[in-house]
Amino acid sequence: MENEKVFAMSFSKVYGLLIAKAERKGRTREEVEKVTFWLTGYTAQQIDELMDSEISYGDFFRQAPAMNPNREKITGVVCGVRVENIENPLMRDIRYLDKLVDELAKGKAMEKILRK
Repeated sequence: MENEKVFAMSFSKVYGLLIAKAERKGRTREEVEKVTFWLTGYTAQQIDELMDSEISYGDFFRQAPAMNPNREKITGVVCGVRVENIENPLMRDIRYLDKLVDELAKGKAMEKILRK
């Protein structure tokens, strides 16, 4: 049931919070967008359009143009849960973005965040 609440949340609200978190730690919106583009395959124009739409956070991930196959290299803990152990694929993808933004906020180099 808790997953359904997350899936139904407004993309623009959640994404705005992710950007704010990164900016509080000295990172930029552009860096958040870069990791989002890498993970989902969306373009800057698509993200801008989605920010002005009513799309849910779940649908943002469901409709992603090209989820990066290297996202499975993302490991670690987000909100007390190991991302690699999350069974629901949609929730795992959501937590992957959370983890990428956490790594940004902690000052990790972009090259390492993008698993290059």
